[in-house]
Amino acid sequence: MNPAQLKKTTAKTSRVSRKLRHRFDFTQSAIAPSLLTWFEVIGYTVLLEPDIALGKHQIGRSSYSDVVLYQRLCSALQKINPTKSDEAIAAAIHQVSYTESSDLPKNNRRFHKFLTNGVEVEYLYNEEIVHDKVWLIDPSDILNNDWLAIHPLTVVEGSHAHCPDVVVFINGLPLAVIVSIQPSDEQATFKKGYQQIQTYCQQIPKLFDYNTFLVITYGNRARIGTLTSDWEEFLPWHTIDGEDFPAKSATELEVLIQGIFDKRRFFELVKHFVVFESNEIIITKKLLRRPFCTIPNSYKTSNY
Repeated sequence: MNPAQLKKTTAKTSRVSRKLRHRFDFTQSAIAPSLLTWFEVIGYTVLLEPDIALGKHQIGRSSYSDVVLYQRLCSALQKINPTKSDEAIAAAIHQVSYTESSDLPKNNRRFHKFLTNGVEVEYLYNEEIVHDKVWLIDPSDILNNDWLAIHPLTVVEGSHAHCPDVVVFINGLPLAVIVSIQPSDEQATFKKGYQQIQTYCQQIPKLFDYNTFLVITYGNRARIGTLTSDWEEFLPWHTIDGEDFPAKSATELEVLIQGIFDKRRFFELVKHFVVFESNEIIITKKLLRRPFCTIPNSYKTSNY
């Protein structure tokens, strides 16, 4: 892929909005203010779950067990697929919502195919069976997509309830989960964040059927991995625009958020840099990295 496809003007620190620092009370949160601020800088809507619960913002979620924001998903699909019938949109949402097995990596691979290749649908119209395809994202026009980050997000599944620190939704689909470790905890390591993710995957697996990226942050440090990554495979991201190294003053968190979640780069990474490998026993999901996207091995080892 041409690296120029990933190129985009990088947000500068001087442009960081300060209003989030006044809106958010971080005294009881592991989230660094800069994390949510950077999401707002790159054009995401950033919402607090308490504001949602109080009715200040509507996200189209009927209960804590919902991990897909169906109203936002339906609205986005209609916008992305303006020539498709309501029946086609409904059939696509049904397929996306349906879980074929209890095997999380298998479900995740199935959804990733929907995300990158579109959803093949079949429905009855005027007493005839119609075959069509519905797209979940529009990579050619980023304004056709809905970009949302919620802090935190309560998810209930069975007898378990958890509150991941940040869930990133694209078109109502929870494509990324961010876990933050308390900077004040002297014993905190990125392994602790990894263990928290494993607990989430075991106890609220529905959220991760749709997951593309997993992120662990610790203050202004950050690591990224996938659903099947071991904790040592959660690594920093080392470039913002895909070509140049960031300024020395840029933090790991800033580089990762802008490098991964920039609206146009995000779709390119999902399409071209996320791959699945499988044998008769396991499915492995990998985030491909060009050499300059990660920090030298000596640095990685010394900072875990």
